[in-house]
Amino acid sequence: MSVRVPVSSELGAWASGLTFDDLPADVIETTKLRVLDVVGLALAGSETPFGRATRAAAVAMSPSGPCQVLGTGERVGVGSAAFANAAFGQALEYDDTHNESIVHMSSPSVAAALALSEIVDLSGHDAIAAVAMSNEIACRAGCVSPGQFHRRGFHPTGLFATFGVAYAASWILGLDPDGMARAAGVAGSFAAGILEAWADGTQSKFLHSGWAAQGGITAAFLARAGMTGPAAVFEGRFGLFATHLQDPDAPMDFSRLSGRLGEHWESRHSSFKPFPAAHVLHPYIDAALRLRRRHGIAPSEIAEVECPVAAFIVPIVCEPTAEKLAPASDSHGRVSLQYTLAEALYHGALGKNAYQDESLRNPEILALGRRVRYVVDPGFPGPGRFKGAVRITLADGRSFLEVEEYNRGSAENPMTRDELQGKFVENASGVLSPDRIGRLIDEVDRLERLPDASVLVDLATRHPIPSR
Repeated sequence: MSVRVPVSSELGAWASGLTFDDLPADVIETTKLRVLDVVGLALAGSETPFGRATRAAAVAMSPSGPCQVLGTGERVGVGSAAFANAAFGQALEYDDTHNESIVHMSSPSVAAALALSEIVDLSGHDAIAAVAMSNEIACRAGCVSPGQFHRRGFHPTGLFATFGVAYAASWILGLDPDGMARAAGVAGSFAAGILEAWADGTQSKFLHSGWAAQGGITAAFLARAGMTGPAAVFEGRFGLFATHLQDPDAPMDFSRLSGRLGEHWESRHSSFKPFPAAHVLHPYIDAALRLRRRHGIAPSEIAEVECPVAAFIVPIVCEPTAEKLAPASDSHGRVSLQYTLAEALYHGALGKNAYQDESLRNPEILALGRRVRYVVDPGFPGPGRFKGAVRITLADGRSFLEVEEYNRGSAENPMTRDELQGKFVENASGVLSPDRIGRLIDEVDRLERLPDASVLVDLATRHPIPSR
């Protein structure tokens, strides 16, 4: 009689043997771009009130240590550095997303790898392998029961990215497959992410990336020290899926987590973000901005904006309607279809500095948001593909329709290297000099040839670069 191998052990067997040479060329190149993207986002996020509060708390909780907080360069412990830097990366809702699971996987994985690079010898090619591994496991975990966690008020990043970081940190620390499985068991106790912050526009949701990075690293160190954790942390009676979904009829396919490891790279189906807003909004933003440019539409001319939507995005970005029409904060606005389209159409752009207080309180933008209407279209695809369509009707009766079949930044509609580097420059420019920005782009571009990945951390602070 065969005994079923726990999913955590299957993942450990694969992860422990992974090397840089096992990565497909496109995964290597995309992972490097994800590293660049996250470093830029962390720098931009560090400038926000959220970022300043996160930094202050991380520094206050940690004695002086070997790792740096990006931007300002305070020295803290490895967990605190990973926490702060990953949280910064989520601050603007601008970090990449796995389409089907809506997991923001790269902010935790990149922040964790860079923090660990300051306490262990980590080459550039091993940093790439660790980030790619972490991202792959986080995306796969989110595919076991896609859409079910958001429906119940959980943020997939806080739940699933923790496991990705736990395996990658274990790999960096040299744990064997059994140690990795124990780390995953411990990480399951740390996985968190309730989304009540969506109800009132508060900031705690953006901390989930930080907690995932810190929790994954903590689990790896505990496992290295001999701590045990449940082998069936994913599929068990009291495992992550049973406890959080609490629905025997919820679809669960654990082969999505452990099947064809190394053959199928689920993380390929992840999208970069051209806008600092919930990812499901992106095709609508692009469609609306194209109509505005193509037809020279002035906001005052707009009588109605109609958006057909997939049912799964309604509780994320369309309802409750009162919250979406009058966001209480920037974080509220970033998950509102109505407000986001209104601000984009009003300003003709939606970049790093979107969702400022003056826009959130602008009566013309708020009035325009009240003219945005959504209708559920059963023909729109479910999780995994973000499609959008916008019909703008003007006061004079003219009507214009634009459809975006795949969100820009996805594998089907990719952002170019130049676009991603431009995004990085914009995000980093408030913190770093042009010389530092250029050097970071160059060093990430040749990351697989760097003997020490921590040079990226040194470049991403305002301090003089130490000789190594």
